[in-house]
Amino acid sequence: MDYSEAKHRIEELKAVLLENSRRYYVENAPTMSDYEYDSLMHELEALETQFPELVTEDSPARRVGSDLESGFRKYPHKYPMLSLGNTYSIEEVEEFADRVTKSLDKPFTYSVELKYDGTAICLTYRNGVLFRALTRGDGVKGDDVTANVRRIANIPHSLKGTGWPEEFEIRGEILMPYESFDRLNEERELAEEPLFANPRNAASGSLKLQNPEEVGRRGLFCVLYHIPVGQVQYPTHNEALNAAAEWGLPVGDKRQICSSIEEIEAFIGKWDSERKSLPYATDGIVIKVNELAYQAELGYTAKSPRWAVAYKYKAEQACTPVLSIDYQVGRTGAVTPVANLEPVFLSGTMVKRATLVNEDQIRALDLHEGDWVYVEKGGEIIPKITGVEESKREPGAKVPEFPSVCPDCGTPLVRVEGEAKWFCPNRKGCPTQIKGRLEHFVTRKAMNILCGEATIEQLYSLGLAKVPSDLYRLREMDLVRLDGWKEKSASRFVQSVKESLSVPFERVLFAIGIRFVGETTARDIARHFGSIDAVMAASRDELLEVPEVGDVIADSIIAFFADEDNIREVNALRDAGLRMSADVKEAASNALEGKTIVISGTFSISRDDMKALIEANGGKNGSSVSSKTTYLLAGEKPGPEKVKKAQDLGVEIIDEASFMEMLPGRVGSPESSASPTPPTASGSGPLPLTRPRVARDSGEPTLPGNDDGVLFEPTLF
Repeated sequence: MDYSEAKHRIEELKAVLLENSRRYYVENAPTMSDYEYDSLMHELEALETQFPELVTEDSPARRVGSDLESGFRKYPHKYPMLSLGNTYSIEEVEEFADRVTKSLDKPFTYSVELKYDGTAICLTYRNGVLFRALTRGDGVKGDDVTANVRRIANIPHSLKGTGWPEEFEIRGEILMPYESFDRLNEERELAEEPLFANPRNAASGSLKLQNPEEVGRRGLFCVLYHIPVGQVQYPTHNEALNAAAEWGLPVGDKRQICSSIEEIEAFIGKWDSERKSLPYATDGIVIKVNELAYQAELGYTAKSPRWAVAYKYKAEQACTPVLSIDYQVGRTGAVTPVANLEPVFLSGTMVKRATLVNEDQIRALDLHEGDWVYVEKGGEIIPKITGVEESKREPGAKVPEFPSVCPDCGTPLVRVEGEAKWFCPNRKGCPTQIKGRLEHFVTRKAMNILCGEATIEQLYSLGLAKVPSDLYRLREMDLVRLDGWKEKSASRFVQSVKESLSVPFERVLFAIGIRFVGETTARDIARHFGSIDAVMAASRDELLEVPEVGDVIADSIIAFFADEDNIREVNALRDAGLRMSADVKEAASNALEGKTIVISGTFSISRDDMKALIEANGGKNGSSVSSKTTYLLAGEKPGPEKVKKAQDLGVEIIDEASFMEMLPGRVGSPESSASPTPPTASGSGPLPLTRPRVARDSGEPTLPGNDDGVLFEPTLF
């Protein structure tokens, strides 16, 4: 793969991974299996290793996924919550053990534990009383869900016994047992609400409810498995957890101390079968160096510890025949083959259909009509065909022919260079695409209009809705004349349409359905440009200045607004009263007016807060250094590529203290008050070494370091 191909593929992988990370962490509605996600992540990591000049700080391979949501107060983690490196291969577990053995060159043991499939939680106890509970968030700060956690029955409000520290953190997982999950989905089905895909999503969604009493009713429970180094005085991880159990904390008991790779493999094999009888979901085994001093010696990468790895069990599999193949058209025109299967019981449900992804996947599988196929349902998400049992193939079986025309409107399909899917180009006339865009527009994450798939089908078939702006012309008197409509349902629909006029601009931008522009990307674009007119007028280079926007997304935005029909529809929505600009907030000052600032590294406040500070004082955030960049604001450990590019272009490099001195009423931090020396391309230089902490008395987030001025080591979970 050459440089140009690698750049395009990296941008494509980043867009897919970021969107699916949002679906996993925020919406609790993932659309790909863990295995597929991990495979794409490994591909991205390999490409970034081969082409280091294409690495950016916003790469999913360099940061932890975020589950932060509005509606919850945010607090910084005392110790960052990192993720674990994972593998599906015993050979890679052996390689991990070899690396650790060579690095330590001394006797040590492993703590080998079940990997629980829930949502991460961090509990802080102060003077023996539960003080705060935070979600993982973005790894640096988390959502405060203390009120909800107090309703989880097995989490003690007060510790028992003696010996616990005055204040300490302990981390683990919030789980929903299968019994509670089944009961919850039965209730949601009766209420005609979307079902949760699996217990992990149900647990995460329940933990973020605004009503603590409802949280208590969901049947959640907690398993704890990690106390960050330095908080309790025990030589090993296992002894620290045993002490926590004596204090009444719900510590996981499915763990074993191992001294060899053979013992680890035996534990993995044992639980591959026994875990299926547990009343809750697990998806693997975590192997950790047991001695805490050796954990500190081995240290961390940017994203995960070197002293631990997760082995993930492969998804449950079944073999069943393919009865037929349907070809479905999505709202963007992508045609996806879906296999209709002889029903088979898999991961707790009956599977009848499974995606074949695209034509290349059919060819890679060497799939023939009537073949018996292996189906996986990793993490209880979307069933996927992973292989063919050729020994069961009937003589003379034919290879299925991928359609050359759209199965809905008959338009010849096209395949864009560099993409795997075939598309129907008839965007304005293909019924399935039109209805798909309407369905996307009314979803809860977009305009939140009370309008399901059946309603869209009815309105479209009667010619009442072809584009989203048509929904704003419908009246109650028109609807009550239609089959199945009553005055109450018509009134509720029209009222929800009116209420959608108050939806913020960032969700309107998401709702109009620009390809590759997901919810998070739409928010970043809206906040960067401020209005739909500014987005439409933006050049490709200006779009690339937005965080998360790469070549693929920028080109898609430009193509969307190059279409006159799309412009007319945006103006029709504007005339209907939709918000086409962000709320104007009074600027703190205009001290940075006309200045474009690129930030790199870490600071005494979060990167999001630093970007907000730039915008509040009239500045503009850039994502990459260019000739238009005014300053590179370099924190601790800035990206060497950005530093080098700034030096090559003559862009001024400033540190945090110098930046703060530009703002009214701000001064630089004491440790940085001396004349700053710009960092070198290797990232060295006298930059302030700072970490966020939590104040001991007020519980409010304060400035860097701990009370003794000592920096904390990062930790995981």
